[in-house]
Amino acid sequence: MKINLELIQYINYFERTTKSKVKDCFFEGEKLIFLVQPGQARIAIGKQGINVKKFTEKTGKKIKIIEFNEDPLIFVKSLISPVRADNIEQEEETIIITVQSTKDKGLLIGRNAKNLENLKKHVRKYFVHIKDIKIQ
Repeated sequence: MKINLELIQYINYFERTTKSKVKDCFFEGEKLIFLVQPGQARIAIGKQGINVKKFTEKTGKKIKIIEFNEDPLIFVKSLISPVRADNIEQEEETIIITVQSTKDKGLLIGRNAKNLENLKKHVRKYFVHIKDIKIQ
């Protein structure tokens, strides 16, 4: 995990603005992803999304706030949001995400499987026992 000066500044501003604790922060394309401590997502977003709007106006960066969870299935569910999975289950070292819509499946996989690789990378960072993620 590499955190440069720019990310540290974003984390500090985010924590001052939202009064929530950041566990991790990283770029995914042009979007800035903040991983907050368990139970802090509502505080970080703010009433009617005011903190998100304020941060976006000040920095010019679009953000996504994800709440960390010790359960890998709940963590994956929050990572893939707003895509709604019909079922997320774990079989040994593999997480299987089931979606009905081909549009949702396409969003999860992404062009050249880029979104799926990013999802695997983020899940493996916190859950080393998870070796693969499959989408059905």
